[in-house]
Amino acid sequence: MSHTSHRGHGTDEHELRVLDPATGGVVATVAGTGTADVDAAVARAAKAQVRWAALAPGERARLLRRFAVVVDEHREELARLEVREAGHTVGNARWEAGNVRDLLDYAAGGVERLTGRQIPVPGGLDVTILEPLGVVGVIAPWNFPMPIAAWGTAPALAAGNAVLLKPAETTPLTALRLAELALLAGLPEHLFQVLPGAGPVTGNALVEHPGVAKIVFTGSAAVGRQVLAKGAALVKRVTLELGGKSPNIVFADADVGAAAAAAPMSFLDNAGQDCCARTRILVQRPVYDRFLELLAPAVESVVVGDPSDESTAMGPLISQAQLDRVRSYVPGGLAGIRGTAPEGPGFWFPPTVLTGVDPDARVAVEEVFGPVAVVLPFDDEADAVRLANATEYGLSGSIWTRDVGRALRVSGAVRAGNLSVNSHSSVRYWTPFGGFKQSGIGRELGPDALAAFTETKNVFISTEGPAQ
Repeated sequence: MSHTSHRGHGTDEHELRVLDPATGGVVATVAGTGTADVDAAVARAAKAQVRWAALAPGERARLLRRFAVVVDEHREELARLEVREAGHTVGNARWEAGNVRDLLDYAAGGVERLTGRQIPVPGGLDVTILEPLGVVGVIAPWNFPMPIAAWGTAPALAAGNAVLLKPAETTPLTALRLAELALLAGLPEHLFQVLPGAGPVTGNALVEHPGVAKIVFTGSAAVGRQVLAKGAALVKRVTLELGGKSPNIVFADADVGAAAAAAPMSFLDNAGQDCCARTRILVQRPVYDRFLELLAPAVESVVVGDPSDESTAMGPLISQAQLDRVRSYVPGGLAGIRGTAPEGPGFWFPPTVLTGVDPDARVAVEEVFGPVAVVLPFDDEADAVRLANATEYGLSGSIWTRDVGRALRVSGAVRAGNLSVNSHSSVRYWTPFGGFKQSGIGRELGPDALAAFTETKNVFISTEGPAQ
C-alpha cells in the first residue's frame, strides 16, 4: 500500500481540485495518477499479493481486524474529512466510517471460513480450492466514498488479493487517509494502493491492464457499459453496481401515516445522491390524497443546511455540474411539494416532490440523483407492479402493506435485487446487494462476498494404484 499516492508520475498526470460542496471553496489539491503510475502500482501490488496470500489465514484475519480497530480510532477524523469533501451530514459520515470498520471486521471473520468442498467421485478424492484472483481494481463513486470503496476492498483483501482503489475525482481524501491507516495497522506495503485520477485516464488504465484480474465498478450505467465492454476484451471479471429508479409502493391497506413519515428520507438521504433512493412513489388511488396531505409537512420539515451541524438532515449536492443536472429535471410550474435550502455559495437544491407528472416523463423514468421524487397513482396490484417495473433499472424498492400475502406476491413480481417491506432498508454489510437489469452485474456484501474474489480450482486425487 502506498500513501504517497498524492503525487503522480505518469504522462497523463493532472491535478484534482477537491471542493467543499457546502461552500464551493477548495479543500485540497491532489495530483492525479497517470497510466505509467498504474503500471508501476500493478507491478508492486502483484508482488505484495503473493506474500499476502502466503500468510496463514489467521494472520491475514488478525491484520484486517487491526485495520478495523485503527479505522475506529480515527472515525471522527474520517467523518469530518467526508463532510468537507462530499458534503455529507456529520451523522451520516460517522456512520460511513463505522461501516468501513464493520466491513473489515466482517470480512476478517470470513478469512478462515473460505473453504472449498469435497465432492464424492469414483476412484479417488475430489476437492475444490478457492484461490485469490491476484490484483483487484476497485473504482469507487463520489456519493458514498468510504463505504462503497470498502465493499470491494475488504472482501478482496480477506480473500488474499491485493487492491488498487481509484476513488472518484471529487472525493479522493478519505481513500488516501484509509491507505495511510492500513499501513499504520500493519498491512504490508503496496497491498492496498490508492490511485487518484480521472476516470478516462486512471480508471481506464486499470480496466485495460492485463495484470488486473477483476474490476469492481460503482457508478453510472453509461460508464458501467464501457467498463464491461473493455473488460470483455481481456475476459476480465467484472462486478457492476450501477443506477436505480426505485419504487416506493404504498397500498391502501398500509399504515399510510408511517409510509408518509418514512418517505422523505428514502429519497432525501445524501441529498438524493443514492442509487437506492425511492424516487418513484406509487400510491394506490383511495389513499393518494391522504398520503400527499401527510407527506407535505414531512418533506417541508427536513432541515437542509450546514452538513457539519448535528441537527442537519440533508446537505448539498456534490458539485455545480450535479446541481445543473438536477435543475434540468424540474422545470418551472410543476405542481408538488417543495422544501427549503440555503441560498448563496454551495451546491444547494431543496427537497422536491412532483405530482401530476406523466409516468413516461423524463423525471419519472431517468435517475435524477438529487432530492427529487415523483408521486404517481395506481389502481390495483397489477398496476402497481407494472409501474414499478416500467424502468430499465432494478436495484431496490419498498412495499407498504399490511397484507402478508400481497407483500410476498409483489416482492416476487417486482424486478429488483433489494426490496423492503414496510421499511426502506436496502443495504446491510452482512446481506447481499446488487441489481437486476441495467442496475448491474453480480452481488456485493453478505456471506458470499469473499468467494466473489476467488477462482475455484478442482483437484482430483486418484486412489487407484498404477495399472499392472
